[in-house]
Amino acid sequence: MSETREAAAVVATPHRDLHGERGALRGEHPGRSRNPVIKVADLAWLEFEKPDLDRAEVFARDFGFGVAARTASELWLRGTFAGSPCMVIRRGRTSRFIGPAFRAAERADLDRLARQTGTAVRDAQVPGGGRAVHLLDPSGFPVRVVDCAERLPTLPGQRPLPLNFGTEHRRTNTAQRPPREPSRIQRLGHLVLETRVFGRALDWYLDTLGMLVSDFLFLDGQRDRGPTMAFLRCDLGDVPADHHTLAMHLGPGTGYVHSAYQVTDLDSIAAGGAYLNERGYRRSWGIGRHIQGSQLFDYWRDPDHFMLEHFADGDLFSHDLEPGWAPMSASGLAQWGPPATRDFLGTNPSPARVREVLRALRGDNELDPARLLGLMKAMTS
Repeated sequence: MSETREAAAVVATPHRDLHGERGALRGEHPGRSRNPVIKVADLAWLEFEKPDLDRAEVFARDFGFGVAARTASELWLRGTFAGSPCMVIRRGRTSRFIGPAFRAAERADLDRLARQTGTAVRDAQVPGGGRAVHLLDPSGFPVRVVDCAERLPTLPGQRPLPLNFGTEHRRTNTAQRPPREPSRIQRLGHLVLETRVFGRALDWYLDTLGMLVSDFLFLDGQRDRGPTMAFLRCDLGDVPADHHTLAMHLGPGTGYVHSAYQVTDLDSIAAGGAYLNERGYRRSWGIGRHIQGSQLFDYWRDPDHFMLEHFADGDLFSHDLEPGWAPMSASGLAQWGPPATRDFLGTNPSPARVREVLRALRGDNELDPARLLGLMKAMTS
């Protein structure tokens, strides 16, 4: 389709070029469900297994988490904001991501969700108590929707530094000296997953959990085959929500990509990154500012090779904003910052990655040779 014809086919939407390069074409995915079972309010926490909880706790404190609870078999991590913990790490034989827990908007949503999905409301097994519904998404990830009986109290946080702008002087007779200390995590922001069944997984999160798409990405020359990445936010009505609470992209694997945790400001990101670097941790990519979501970012690897992000200053959208559409490319991931690394993009060659590709091409999923070549092109463009 020519640029002129494509422009003429664009459906008028209220995205107003705020995030994606353009809006949807007629007949493309609407990015929302007409009648979802429930509408989740936020991510509650993420669940992992690791064999060494002591090592996991050392990194967690260096990265900026607080410890909400610790037993011989579980480590619950939190941010400074009131609410639920950010993460639970259970002792296991190998290091692996289990799945996410989403927060229900109200207790009655658990009963509705259980009825509609043929499941049951169970004990949430969270410090302070609560109830949960256990589900399985089309990718095979265990997904819990929870209602916690108790909220963790607010903890002291890092104060944003007062900044001078041009003729606006908020700081005089005082030097700027951000302390060299861990970035203090405020809250869990979002989770990114890779899946071979992107379309099925996308519709499941829209129809079951009532999420909305903020932005779609598509492969060059393959827009007519639909998107290959989506950034999903919670539908809080007129209350603005994070640009994405969950992001998913099509790929040869099925698994965790990264999770993101909000901190105070750019100085917190940079000083916290210097602290991590001094302790021998490995930066994956950063510091920069994203396009989809606009947040300042810095990505790190923990000792078990999981990727975690510090972020600040992300976009907030209310429910009336329609999805943006943009081509997927490595250069389109950031407005400024260093080029995206092979480690971040997952393009470092390895026998495990080759096996994933071969299994995906032979399996019953949405990855075929054309899609795979398009993804490879996008990650090098």
